[in-house]
Amino acid sequence: MYSLYGISLRSAWPLPLPRATGHLSPEIELCEGDGACFAEASDELARSPDGEQWYTHLALPSNTDYLRWSRLFEFTVSPDGRRIVGRPLERGSAEAFHTYLLSQVLSFALLKLGMEPLHSTSVVVEQGAIAFVGDCGYGKSTLAAAFLQAGYALLTDDLLVLRKQDGRYDAYPGPPRIKLLPEVARELLGTAASGSPMNDLTDKLIIPLNGCQHYGQPAPLRAFYVLQPPEESSRNGAVALRRLRASEAFVEITRNTFNTAVDDGPRLKRQFGFTTQLASEVPVKLLTYPRDLSLLPAVRDRILSDLRG
Repeated sequence: MYSLYGISLRSAWPLPLPRATGHLSPEIELCEGDGACFAEASDELARSPDGEQWYTHLALPSNTDYLRWSRLFEFTVSPDGRRIVGRPLERGSAEAFHTYLLSQVLSFALLKLGMEPLHSTSVVVEQGAIAFVGDCGYGKSTLAAAFLQAGYALLTDDLLVLRKQDGRYDAYPGPPRIKLLPEVARELLGTAASGSPMNDLTDKLIIPLNGCQHYGQPAPLRAFYVLQPPEESSRNGAVALRRLRASEAFVEITRNTFNTAVDDGPRLKRQFGFTTQLASEVPVKLLTYPRDLSLLPAVRDRILSDLRG
C-alpha cells in the first residue's frame, strides 16, 4: 500500500513511494497483466491506423482506456478508474515504467474518479506550494531545480492534484523524483544528480530525490506562475511578472490540464467549473525570463520577493 497525490494505491510492484500508514482501503489497484489482459486492446490496435505510433491511446468498446508506449510498456485503465493493469515490453526500465505509470497512466484513473490533474512542477516555500505551469520544454523542472539548489523542496514534478478544503486549495505530493537534462542536473544539483533515462527520444534523466529534497505532505497552494515559451522570453531579456486577470488565468490553467485525451461533455463541464473557481481564487502570474542557467538565481529571487509581497 502506498500514498500518492492524496490517494491510496495497492500495487503489485514495489514503487519508489512512501508507504501508506494505517488501515486504508485502496482507491486504485495496480496489477500486473499477461497477454490475455490485453486481448481486446490487441484486436483494436490491429485495426487502428495509429497502431505503429510510439505512443498510442485507445478508448476500447468496453469503456476501458488502453495506453501503449512502443517497445516500452502497455496499460489498461478500468471504466471506473479503480484498476490499472500493466506490463513492461521489450526495453522499458523500472524507473521509466514507474514514471509513466504514476503520471500519464494514473491521470486517466484520476479523471474517472472525478479529479482534475494539472500539468505542473511545484515546490514548497514557507509551507506553501507554488506551481509552475507551461508546455513541455518551457523549463518547469529546471526552474524547480533552482529552488532545490537553494534548499527548498519539490512537491511534485509533472502531475499536480488539488483539493479544496477549509476555503483553500491543498496541493498533494507526487513521487520523490525530478526529470532533468544531464547538464541541468549537474549545474543545479551537483555531482549527486544521477538518474535513469526516460526513453530513447529524450536525454532527460529520472533523478530520485531524498527526504530533504521532497516535501511529502499536502501544502496550501499560494500561486501559479505561467512560464512563457523560451524563445519569447529570451527576446525580452529581463525577468518580468504580471498578474493575469481571471479570464486570462482561466485560459492558462485550462491550457495546462494534464490530460487532453478525455474530452467528453461531463469531463469538460467539470473541468471548466473547477478551472473557473481556481482562476478566481488563486493568483496566476505570467513569468518571463531568459533561458540562461546563470540567471536562474535571479529568477528564483524575483519569485520569492513576489511571494513576500
